[in-house]
Amino acid sequence: MTAGTVWFVQACTNHSSNQTEEEKLPDMVSYNFDIRPILSDKCSACHGPDANKREAGLRLDVPESAFKALKEHPKAHALVAGKPELSEVFLRITSQDTSTLMPPVNSGLKLSGREIKLIEKWIRQGAPYEKHWAFVAPKKPALPKVDQKDWPKNEIDYFILQKQEQKGLKPNEEADKERLLKRLSLDLTGLPPSLALMDQFMADKSANAYEKAVDLLLRNPAYGEKMAIHWLDIARYADSHGYQDDGYRTQWPWRDWVIHAFNKNMHYNDFVTWQLAGDFLSSPKGWSGPGKPDKEQLLATGFNRNHKITEEGGVIPEEYRISYVTDRTDLFGKGLLGVTMECAHCHDHKYDPFSQKEYYKLFAFFNNVKEVGIESVIGGPDTYAKKPLMEICDEDVKDILSFVSKRDTNKLIVSVMTDLDTTRKTFILKRGVYDAPGDEVQPGTPNAILPFNEGYPKNRLGLTKWMFDKQNPLTARVYVNQLWQEFFGKGIVKTPGDFGMQGELPSHPELLDWLAVDFMSHGWDIKRLVKQMVTSATYRQSAVISPEKLQADPDNKYLARGPRYRVDAEFVRDIVLSSSGLLNRTIGGPSVKPYQPPGLWEGATSGRGLLSMYVQDHGAKLYRRGMYTLIKRTVPPPSMAIFDASNRDLCEVRRLKTNTPLQALIMLNDPTVLEASRVLAAKLLQENSAVSDKIDKAFRLIVSRKPNQKETAVLTTYYEKELKQLNKSRAEKALAVGEYPIPATVDKVQLAAMMRIVSTIYNLEETITKS
Repeated sequence: MTAGTVWFVQACTNHSSNQTEEEKLPDMVSYNFDIRPILSDKCSACHGPDANKREAGLRLDVPESAFKALKEHPKAHALVAGKPELSEVFLRITSQDTSTLMPPVNSGLKLSGREIKLIEKWIRQGAPYEKHWAFVAPKKPALPKVDQKDWPKNEIDYFILQKQEQKGLKPNEEADKERLLKRLSLDLTGLPPSLALMDQFMADKSANAYEKAVDLLLRNPAYGEKMAIHWLDIARYADSHGYQDDGYRTQWPWRDWVIHAFNKNMHYNDFVTWQLAGDFLSSPKGWSGPGKPDKEQLLATGFNRNHKITEEGGVIPEEYRISYVTDRTDLFGKGLLGVTMECAHCHDHKYDPFSQKEYYKLFAFFNNVKEVGIESVIGGPDTYAKKPLMEICDEDVKDILSFVSKRDTNKLIVSVMTDLDTTRKTFILKRGVYDAPGDEVQPGTPNAILPFNEGYPKNRLGLTKWMFDKQNPLTARVYVNQLWQEFFGKGIVKTPGDFGMQGELPSHPELLDWLAVDFMSHGWDIKRLVKQMVTSATYRQSAVISPEKLQADPDNKYLARGPRYRVDAEFVRDIVLSSSGLLNRTIGGPSVKPYQPPGLWEGATSGRGLLSMYVQDHGAKLYRRGMYTLIKRTVPPPSMAIFDASNRDLCEVRRLKTNTPLQALIMLNDPTVLEASRVLAAKLLQENSAVSDKIDKAFRLIVSRKPNQKETAVLTTYYEKELKQLNKSRAEKALAVGEYPIPATVDKVQLAAMMRIVSTIYNLEETITKS
């Protein structure tokens, strides 16, 4: 180390920040879980993988460099096993001389007392290095022993309970049946449970009542829609090409395929293989003859054509073609491998063992697509997909593509993947610049993850074989972690897109490995994995939190209570439409344009193309699920954006969870919410029942539980107050929202008053919260 080293830190989590100075040191210091996070945060910028930024020729992330004589002081060593007093690392981090102290004073970085003690103890124990935990193939650990033996319902619970008992925590009791069913229904279908399902579940006193509800919801076609949302974020699916013109595209048949694949429980290895390399597969019903891929396999490859594509004249075609390949490479790293490969696009990765050369070897797999940087400027239906493309005809929809919801005889084209007949050469791009080629490279994968088997073909099909090799340490862990995030709010690894050195450490590493190996050994069966998670005692806990638990585990890291957080943007809309009876439950089909404030598209358009003006849809199209709302990349749907939906510019593996006043204003003023309030109010008023019964029914439909006496009394009083204060003109003004017709026989003052009651229930925090 040198005194002149310039230190800096990336915008990354400091793993030691959550550890107190008083916390007891472990008996055996782990390099992976105790030392590597310190080196990664405080040392790797100057003494890590990036050779161009390395100071004094010293790497601390590999033992070969850390133990050898220092370049500038041949008689000294950064590390001497068992002897911190002879190790320059320890001497520098404890130095009282600011000119030699590491990290340097001017870096703004400082090791805590506990971190220094950890490094000292590690050196005394021989300074043993370990390969990064995420780059070691998982092995299935034995189930841990626990004291509270009657609590676990499946294997997951043993790992969770063991950690709780270590931390002096106890699990919550099981959630009450109403809240548990709502949680389950939202997680498996994105919709609140129907009254019939609630009544059926509440009346079922059998020991397997909950499991029967799980199976019923897994069979619901809405399951495929719910599961597809996260995958659409990963695949950056949108209904426009992006960039300035942002023209319309017809990629929605690929979305229909994703829903279909989840509903038929296509196993994860096939699900991904078809999307990455469906054009390399063979089928008796091959599109261009037996032995070639069929149209379903080809449609699946639309996954890698969802990226932005320019339609602007005057661009440099090769610059944009390179950007498309870069996008696919980065998605593969972040979305499927959970690593930040994009950081090696311009130089060697600063923290992870990925060289720039390895980045472009991976890039080579996606560099042979039969595409150009710009195919056409913005135009009519022939520009709604870009070559390579496939046409879906009416015969296809009757046969192999029966799941595609094509509703007219118009020409329908979709962008797909097809490679060139000859191999396009791939070069390392100096500083990542498209026109600065360096050395030529061949397709390959990062050695630190798993060397590429030379027996595999050097194409995208070979890449999928590498991905699903049982020795690949990332594929299963990453998807298991993403699914865990879907049901528990955050992953076992909190950074689902970064399993590397700068990512968070797993909260339950043994559980993650157990689930990953179990997932692989059962054929990558997604529905089985989902059922494992939602039938666990961990998932079924009450979300009620005591002051003691809040203080001991504010982030619920150890899962001693059930998950509680707001649902995703699409499901906010779905809850409103479903509970009011307005929801159009048709599966699949083109995206729709529901109510939207005027002028948004018009204020951000080039003036060209089908999407230059917002032309609202009418009729049943207004009441489709949130996932079918048309996403224009330059102006994404405003209501959904306010609730943290992805704008689908790039691969996204975790959405933000914000809580803002704008979200409250949406629930108070959005035409969809107000219309749904009016429609449900009209249905209730047409029933022959008492006011309190109508309110109770509205509450059950929306909140998915029966209100208590106080809640019913407050809402009944509010209704009576509104009846007295409203007159016909004020009522008509309040009702003049939405296109759904008002029943002619309903009293408008009563309707406006009941509409306000329903709207109030929609605006309860509990309505759009999974708890």
